[in-house]
Amino acid sequence: MRLGQTVPNFQADTTKGPIKFHEWQGNSWVVLFSHPADFTPVCTTELGRIAVHQPEFAKRNTKCLAHSVDALNSHVDWVNDIKSYCLDIPGDFPYPIIADPTRDLAVSLGMLDEEQKKDPEVGKTIRALFIISPDHKVRLSMFYPMSTGRNVDEILRTIDSLQLTDRLKVVATPANWTPGTKVMILPSVTDEEAHKLFPKGFDKVSMPSGVNYVRTTENY
Repeated sequence: MRLGQTVPNFQADTTKGPIKFHEWQGNSWVVLFSHPADFTPVCTTELGRIAVHQPEFAKRNTKCLAHSVDALNSHVDWVNDIKSYCLDIPGDFPYPIIADPTRDLAVSLGMLDEEQKKDPEVGKTIRALFIISPDHKVRLSMFYPMSTGRNVDEILRTIDSLQLTDRLKVVATPANWTPGTKVMILPSVTDEEAHKLFPKGFDKVSMPSGVNYVRTTENY
């Protein structure tokens, strides 16, 4: 799936019952993240930490949806392991895990090619993460190797950035941005417009090139 593409309204069996994606999503954002198999150590930590951070995703009107290529009964056993390993998960395991033993959904979402779906080595690449906005479009994608666990704080940070820039379409968030710190005013916005949009002010940064394109503000 490329940025801006619409996620198909797929149907799937999950640990919380069957879903039809668009109806399940509703008006929420979604983090859809995939795994090449159950009972894998790095993935176990990821599902656990995302479960622990479920209240933070809920604050952002965001649902979590995991995907793994094993069968549903295997997922149930894996969830019990995850809860045993991550003892700070509050209450029941909070989000569904999709069963995709045929890897057909992985193919339809562009995680691997049809002719490669039965190759066990290629299957290890099913480590995608998509952030999907309420209009069912892919807004961000990240692909991780099996050796590198996902950073939940970074996932939350990117959701904050996407939601802010949807609300305030004249800014972008710079490297290492976190909520409350400076944002960049887009070059397409004139200084006159910027003064109206940000009456409490903004900073202009002079560059050696003489091109005035860096303007920042905390007043958003």
